[in-house]
Amino acid sequence: MKRITYIIIAAILATTLFSCSKSIVGRAEVRDLVLIYDGGTHRTIDWNKETFAPYVATDPTATTQSEWLFDGFLFLEIFHDDNRGYATGLRKQGVQKEQWVNLIDTYLTPGRDIAALNDAIADARKNIKGKFHRRKIVLSLPEPVLGQTDWGELDGKALDFNNDEDRIKACKWYIDLLIEKVKAANLENIQLCGFYWLAEHATETQSFVKSIADYIHQLDLDFYWIPYFKADGYERWAEFGFDHAYLQPNHFFHDYIPDSRIDETCALAKAANMSLEMEFDERALQNQGNWAARMTAYIDSYERNGVYQEKNLAYYQGNDTWYLLKYGTEQDQALYKRLATIIAKRQQEFYKDRD
Repeated sequence: MKRITYIIIAAILATTLFSCSKSIVGRAEVRDLVLIYDGGTHRTIDWNKETFAPYVATDPTATTQSEWLFDGFLFLEIFHDDNRGYATGLRKQGVQKEQWVNLIDTYLTPGRDIAALNDAIADARKNIKGKFHRRKIVLSLPEPVLGQTDWGELDGKALDFNNDEDRIKACKWYIDLLIEKVKAANLENIQLCGFYWLAEHATETQSFVKSIADYIHQLDLDFYWIPYFKADGYERWAEFGFDHAYLQPNHFFHDYIPDSRIDETCALAKAANMSLEMEFDERALQNQGNWAARMTAYIDSYERNGVYQEKNLAYYQGNDTWYLLKYGTEQDQALYKRLATIIAKRQQEFYKDRD
């Protein structure tokens, strides 16, 4: 009888542990994915829970009725320092194994980045009624830069990124490491739902990226990609194994690019069955360029083209522009409120019938 009791208890514990693990790591769709850049030596933003608060909810101080905002957070970096970058062509050399490891260790440091996001969500949960759905994180995979031979060793062998086999080996090792560290972090409000391919075009990686996608799918996770406007291979995203691909309009950054570029991107994305990216940076602030009109052009175009009703969206925001808009001038706050209202509505509609 005791043996049967022990077996039942063990089965319950095993089921509970599996359920917890599944909720921490596993596939889940993201409606609104905001990009969070951190990890390079040049970064100065303090990504603490106060910084994350206006990304998580419309009213972080809960003085009025608060609503959920972004349900997805993509943590990524492009430069380590002046000499090394995380993808082809960004710097003279690719980053090394040590920088790959340091990146996830930085993100999981208590009080900052992912850990701080987890804390900010915990605070928001106290003020938002209704069923809570874990907010999702997507972690970037550095590109194993073609030709690099000084990345480091695995299993006692120095890897050579002239060979696709070694490039695949490095990525698989890193994916396993990321999952292991996220599980160990005990993030009660967060779920790792997938990985992001940092290379924004297919030229140097199309020969092996499908192998990375296949491995990610074996782990019940999704693969994300955000190619730039008309990037090499953008329309072949599904062939490469990506589950979610967002097309960049690349409109905001140069004032000589007409607003019609955004409508053109909407048409390209529709033809390729892709999602879209929203783009803005500090120049949208009234006192740092006053390019609010260029940001507004995206909102107008996406409303005009039915994007908010039909598509998932990624949000490029420079550094912490979303936070700065929330606490900026009256004009800045109005711009924040307009887009925040749209996102909050999208979140309500997306999650209203979900368990």
